[in-house]
Amino acid sequence: MAPPPGNDSESTPRHSIRSIRSTPSTPPVRRRSLLLGAAGLGAAGALGAAGCSRVPTGDTLARLKSQGTVRLGIAGEVPYGYIDEQGDFTGEAVELAKIIFKRLGVDHVQPVATDFASLIPGLNSQQFDCVSAGMYINKERCQQVIFADPEYQMLDAFIVRKGNPKNLHNYEDCVRAKAKFATGTAYAEIAYAVAAGYKEKDIQILQDQVAGLNAVESGRVDVFAGTSLTVREVVKKSRKAEATPAFAATVDGKKKIDGGGFTFRPTDTALRDAFNVEIHKMKKSGELFRVLRPFGFTQAEMTTLTAKELCA
Repeated sequence: MAPPPGNDSESTPRHSIRSIRSTPSTPPVRRRSLLLGAAGLGAAGALGAAGCSRVPTGDTLARLKSQGTVRLGIAGEVPYGYIDEQGDFTGEAVELAKIIFKRLGVDHVQPVATDFASLIPGLNSQQFDCVSAGMYINKERCQQVIFADPEYQMLDAFIVRKGNPKNLHNYEDCVRAKAKFATGTAYAEIAYAVAAGYKEKDIQILQDQVAGLNAVESGRVDVFAGTSLTVREVVKKSRKAEATPAFAATVDGKKKIDGGGFTFRPTDTALRDAFNVEIHKMKKSGELFRVLRPFGFTQAEMTTLTAKELCA
């Protein structure tokens, strides 16, 4: 997940409406787009209406235990939360939620599909109980919601033509080469490119990394910027494009490493704290990596960063 610090409620991570090429780790789903399956739309509509008509009060964790169900906001994005080829909800954040909420006494997880930009507004308007979309933790978002400590950290990477003919390895390279630059809707990479010297009006904004791959393959752009994980997954079967090595963006002279975590309403500190207890147990035992590894995460993407550090 990778979106820019900015001017809307979901302007900062990660991460054309076309299906991702099918690979074992990359099912045919869409990044940061509204899930179009009947299950996704049905859940979103019904639960959205219920959430708007009744505002939960009191101890949220106690309420969730009583209900036996937690509603998770997801954005249909590989590898965080999506519908797989069998029609099941999955993803690193969804599978992690199943484990942790079970241990907190909530047996059932019900994902609610929405557009990425609608996750924070939907959370704060009671459409779901938390967001499990691997959302990047940053100062702007921390003014609207609270986060559990991140389950992963992430660097950036580029989709470029095979052989990387313009020798693009960071944002500054792209500026020097006057590369036709693209990234995704609401990605953090927009801000990183601007910090390197691009004018925002000169950045092409595409739907997702699949549209970015298509744009690079067709020559419409020279480079598409995204998270290293989503970039390396989407190019796996491409004959015309490749992923650059991961790198940290430089902003105000400092290297930027992002981290993604579960998102809660500001009033739900007790629920967030209980969630944190469990995720730290999983980090310590190595269980967290075992859950995330099937979704393409590497050991290098495990993290000791805290939400407090990233919010600052």
